[in-house]
Amino acid sequence: MQQAKFGTVFNCMDGRTQLQVNEFLREKYGLDYVDTITEPGIDGILSANSGELIEYLKQKAGISINKHGSGIIAIVGHHDCAGNPVDKTTHIEQVKSSIDVVSSWGFPAEVIGIWVNENWEVEVIE
Repeated sequence: MQQAKFGTVFNCMDGRTQLQVNEFLREKYGLDYVDTITEPGIDGILSANSGELIEYLKQKAGISINKHGSGIIAIVGHHDCAGNPVDKTTHIEQVKSSIDVVSSWGFPAEVIGIWVNENWEVEVIE
């Protein structure tokens, strides 16, 4: 029996971003399931890289990577974020910084950034 293919996403708790991001990841990376780790304004939290919450988020990602074999980790920032009410430019900078933080954890997974725009469409952050 073939093993299911998992991905991991650090997403905002905002329900307006969940479906689009998960569908995008399933389609682009051929995933069966997306393990979703949420906090309000998660790009701001990860980019700050401090506190007990960071360790807790790292532990959650470790479960997805080590137990489900996830090979991709996505970090999401989005338009109209109540948990991190900053402009788009700041969100993009925070997502890029978050990529560096999560990459430094040493998990054997590709780490990417995603922006969900004002039309609730997914854009990959280069």
